Amino acid sequence: MEPRVLRDLPSVDALLGEPRVAALAERHGRPLALAAARAALDRAREELEAGHSPGDLATRVESEAEARLRPRLRRVLNATGVIVHTNLGRAPLPPLALERVLEAARGYSNLEYDLAAGTRGSRQDHLAARLRELTGAEAALVVNNNAAAVLLALAALAEGREVIVSRGELLEIGDGFRIPDVLARSGARLVEVGTTNRTRVADYESAVGADTAVLLRVHQSNFRMVGFAGQPTVRELAALAERRGIVLVDDLGSGAAWPIEDEPTAHESLAAGTHVVAFSGDKLLGGPQAGILAGRADLIERLRRHPLQRALRPDKLAVAALEGTLAALHAGPDEVPVLRMAGEDVEAVRARAERLAAATGGDVEATTARVGGGALPLAELASFACALPAELAAPLRLGEPPVVGIVRDDRLLLDCRTLSDTEAEEAATAVAACRSR
Repeated sequence: MEPRVLRDLPSVDALLGEPRVAALAERHGRPLALAAARAALDRAREELEAGHSPGDLATRVESEAEARLRPRLRRVLNATGVIVHTNLGRAPLPPLALERVLEAARGYSNLEYDLAAGTRGSRQDHLAARLRELTGAEAALVVNNNAAAVLLALAALAEGREVIVSRGELLEIGDGFRIPDVLARSGARLVEVGTTNRTRVADYESAVGADTAVLLRVHQSNFRMVGFAGQPTVRELAALAERRGIVLVDDLGSGAAWPIEDEPTAHESLAAGTHVVAFSGDKLLGGPQAGILAGRADLIERLRRHPLQRALRPDKLAVAALEGTLAALHAGPDEVPVLRMAGEDVEAVRARAERLAAATGGDVEATTARVGGGALPLAELASFACALPAELAAPLRLGEPPVVGIVRDDRLLLDCRTLSDTEAEEAATAVAACRSR
């Protein structure tokens, strides 16, 4: 590499004076154009040093600027067959929830204003009635996720005191979230009972002492123990809690609103005697990220008055989205995308896969979809996918919109249980675009 070739590159100021780059600065501002020009020159130097031509620099600046303007958080077509996909944003919102979000976001709202009284109100009031109806609880409270819900419940009800948990429920879920860690942060003291695979009511009862505040039951969201295993029922734990004058908190995790396989619902847990349940809004409920607490009114009031509650409360967009999701649930499970996908007839999924395969030259392959999100780990949903060459996986991920599938046995599977009819058409267009490059 001769130094004079590098010297031929224009200065940043000279590049900014190029007509197309100057027009870019006029449209989007000098700071963006300056950053893009510097990045384009850096890449050009690297390519020259490697013995390659850098190409047209103005075009490079435009490409750099376009990359900077493109949103980092982007819509993705989920062709993985995992319905509640944590890495892909979990539950897609119902149309009614999207309408509520747009309405709340584009102007002011009565988030914390009582229109009838003309005085300060509570953001919780917009959700409480629907949540009471859904769960059968006396009262309800919403925070920003289920980990926060459990943290708040333990901090408000057991700080400085003991919480009894079965060893078989001291689980870890996604991203290193561990129940013992949450307990420690709440200020409560963990008391472990039973064994990994079997815990009896007598184990809990023998551990209850003067300093015991809470029995914590944790649903095994993302795994199941089979064989020689057992845990007390909710009703048995509730009877013990009542007998000993302590609180039973049930962390349900996934938040099923409708009976799905063996997944417990908040309504069932509370009817069995649980005092407070905690569950997610963005898993089987099918709504936005949220943690929902429901149960006895005096206990929920203690949670509401705890200092942590303000730090953990949801913002107006989450409130709007959850209100819309609850309204959609009231209309029926087919109004909620997560529940609709989970319950869709497999022949409809097959027909979609056949249309996608015909449009892309792929093959139809039987496969198995999953609920995901730490819910129903043993449940297998019969599904069908369009199978394509594995080398299309990367370009499809990098396209617009990105399409994310599963590579298996050197084939890319686009599972059609998690693609709508419209999305399957978009995926076909994306495949054609990749092949034309």
